[in-house]
Amino acid sequence: MEVTKLNLLDVERIFQLALHKATYVGIPEIVEEIIVSYPSVLSFQHNDISIFQYAIVWRREHVFNLMYQLEAGSKFISRRDHSGNNGLHLAAHLGHEQKISLRASAAGAILQVQRELQWFKVVENFSSPGDKEKRNNDGLTPAEVFTETHQELVKEGKRWMQQTATSCTIVAALIAAMVFAAAITVPGGNDNKNGRPIFLKQKAFLIFSISDALALFSSMTSVLMFLLISTSRYGEEDFLYTLPKRLVIGLITLFVSILSSMVAFGAILYLVFGDNKAWILIPVFTLASIPIALFEALQFPLLVEMIQSIYGRGIFGKQSDRMLH
Repeated sequence: MEVTKLNLLDVERIFQLALHKATYVGIPEIVEEIIVSYPSVLSFQHNDISIFQYAIVWRREHVFNLMYQLEAGSKFISRRDHSGNNGLHLAAHLGHEQKISLRASAAGAILQVQRELQWFKVVENFSSPGDKEKRNNDGLTPAEVFTETHQELVKEGKRWMQQTATSCTIVAALIAAMVFAAAITVPGGNDNKNGRPIFLKQKAFLIFSISDALALFSSMTSVLMFLLISTSRYGEEDFLYTLPKRLVIGLITLFVSILSSMVAFGAILYLVFGDNKAWILIPVFTLASIPIALFEALQFPLLVEMIQSIYGRGIFGKQSDRMLH
């Protein structure tokens, strides 16, 4: 790199400016190449904080991932700024940038709290053992900073979770009542001689029976999941895995119950009014697909993002095995 051929002051000035700009924007490739070309940049500080603490402040997870490629990464986290904050304090603080990036919907508060907790846990793994108990100039530990700065976010997340749980519980309970009534009121009635269902030997009746049972079991599971959400204590740690997992299970089972009940409904119409005419299934399942499509459009994006956040690699993604320093 031609920059390294300049005098020391010019090299440091150019690299320091480029390094912090790349960190602020979140371009890990540039940061990595600068560190490889001039390892001394790791000692540079901006407003009394290291480059990786700077990445924490602006929540640049891909830049922070470079910590995995350093042998002594903890020393860049334990440094304290002019306010007495170490890296864990910075990870615990909900800054102006994070407030701006918060989604307009309250559902975004759930994902934002989870994201903030993930940041705190990852930085905690890199911190020195005593960093968790150190107090800043305001006399606060990192955990206390997190609680203080995330109060409104946690309240917003709690409010949305409770409203969602209440609404979904009502829907799931209605589906459970409907499919249970359909199960005990056999379509077509029973044979007077032996009491067996008249349509017992029909394939459509088998489809109805399986779909109805699946709708009942999944809707009851959904009710239980949303009741667990409603009665949760809503601690900060619950937003990391417990509440998102319950919400994911509740939404999936609710979707299964809606889908199964529509299939059961279509099978009933075919048995009672179809008269062995397959064409009647076309308008039935076309109309039945409307609530399923609406559920997917409204809830599927949130569901996918939560599943990726819980069971995937999280916001930090895959780390490189290339050692930088």
